[in-house]
Amino acid sequence: MPETPHPLGLALSGGGYRATAFHLGTLKKLHEMKLLDKVDVVSTISGGSITGAAWCLSDKPYMEFHEEMVAKLQTKNVLKWVFTSFTFFKTLLFLLVFLGGTIYLLFTCWAPFSPLVFLLMCFLLYKFQYKIFPVSKEIERAYDSFFFNKQTLKDLRDKHIIAIGSSNLQTGRPFTFSKNHMGDSAYGSSSSYKPPIYFKPELFPVSRAVMASSCVPFAFSPVLIATDYFKEAADAKRVHPQLIDGGVYDNQGIQKITQQDSFYCCQNVIVSDAGGNFSANLKYPNAVTLLMRTVDLFMYRIKASSMVQHIYNNVHGAGRPIAYFSLGWELIWCIPGFIKNMIEGQVLPSVIQAHGFKEEWIKDPSHHQGEIKIHLEKVTGYAEILKRNLTDAQWEFARKTGTNLTPLSKDNIDWLIIQAENMTELQVKLYCPHLLPK
Repeated sequence: MPETPHPLGLALSGGGYRATAFHLGTLKKLHEMKLLDKVDVVSTISGGSITGAAWCLSDKPYMEFHEEMVAKLQTKNVLKWVFTSFTFFKTLLFLLVFLGGTIYLLFTCWAPFSPLVFLLMCFLLYKFQYKIFPVSKEIERAYDSFFFNKQTLKDLRDKHIIAIGSSNLQTGRPFTFSKNHMGDSAYGSSSSYKPPIYFKPELFPVSRAVMASSCVPFAFSPVLIATDYFKEAADAKRVHPQLIDGGVYDNQGIQKITQQDSFYCCQNVIVSDAGGNFSANLKYPNAVTLLMRTVDLFMYRIKASSMVQHIYNNVHGAGRPIAYFSLGWELIWCIPGFIKNMIEGQVLPSVIQAHGFKEEWIKDPSHHQGEIKIHLEKVTGYAEILKRNLTDAQWEFARKTGTNLTPLSKDNIDWLIIQAENMTELQVKLYCPHLLPK
C-alpha cells in the first residue's frame, strides 16, 4: 500500500473486442482532454486488458497507437486462429478416431464394445479436456502475434502502473499482474501462507496475463502458473493458482483502485464500462443457452453489487470522486442522473462546490432542477457533445456488439468509440470537474 493513494486511476472493463474498441474511445477522449498522461494506475479486465496492456507497452504517439489498434480490430480474428491451429485439428482427430471407432464397431462382431469406446472418449474428455484441447494456449499465441509481440511484464512502461486482473479459482480472490508484482492477497505476507508466496513478473508474458484476464469460464481452459515464474521453485508445490476471467470477481476493474488497503488505490477514479446492459431474452431451447444466460445474469449481479459498493455508497464510504459511464447508458440521461444523485446525496460536496452552484441550489436542489440543468449544460459544453451523439439505431447496434474475438466492422468500431468519447467527456466534466486543466 502506498503512503498516499495515487492521484488518478482508470478502470477498463471486460467485454471482448467490444470492450477493446469502446476503451479506445475513452483513451482518445482523455488524450484530447489532456488527462491521459496524468493517469497513474490502469486497472483492466478481459477485453479492457487488451487495450490497456497494448497502450502501456506502446512507445508511439497516442493517435498512431489508436489507429493501429482500430486497424487490428478490423482484421485480427482470434477465433479463426484457434480453429485453424494444429491444436484444434489434433483435437478433431482425437474425436474422429473415437467416434469413427464407435460407429465402425457397430457393423462388426465387436458391436457390443461400441458403447464402451464412446464411454471411454467421454471419460477422457471429462478427465483431460483442457489437456486434450488447451484452447487458452492458442488464444495466448493469437494475442501475442496480434498485439504483444513476445513482450513480458518487465516491458510495460514505467509511466503508468497497469494492474491486469484475473480471478484465482484456488483462493477465490483476484490475481493481479503488473510490471513489478504478480499474485493475490492470499499469498502475501499477511496471509496464512508462511513463508509468503512470491512470483517473477519480469519473466511473465503479457499475452498470458491478458489471456488469464479474459479466460471465460467453461469456454476456455484455466491459465496455470508454471514453476519458472515462482521465486522459490518449491512454492509451486505449495500453491496451484488456476486463473480465469477477472470479470468473475470484478468485471469493471474498479475494486483494486478503490480499495483502501490496495497498492493500486487512487484518489480520483474514472471507470469505462463496456457493458451493454442486461437485455430481455426469453428463448432458452437447450442447456447451453440456459447456461450462457445464467452466466450473463451472474455477471450482471456482480456488476450491480460492485456499483452499489464502490459508487452509490461512495459518498458515505471512501468519498473519492468517481466518473463512471457505460456503453449501455444514453447520453441524454447523464445530466438528469447527476441532478437525481445530487438530490439523493450521492454527489460529493467537493464536486458540488467545484461546479459553482448557487447556495440555494445546493440547499434545496429538488426545487431548482431546471436551473441546475441549464448551468450544467453550459459548463460541460453539453450542446456540442450532443451534436456528436449517436442515433438510436447506431447506439443500439453498438451496445449489442458481441463480446467474442472476431473482427468488427469499421462502422461498429467508430460507433463504439464515439459513444465512449461522448460519455467520457460528459461524465468526467460532471463528476471530476477539478481534474480538468484550468
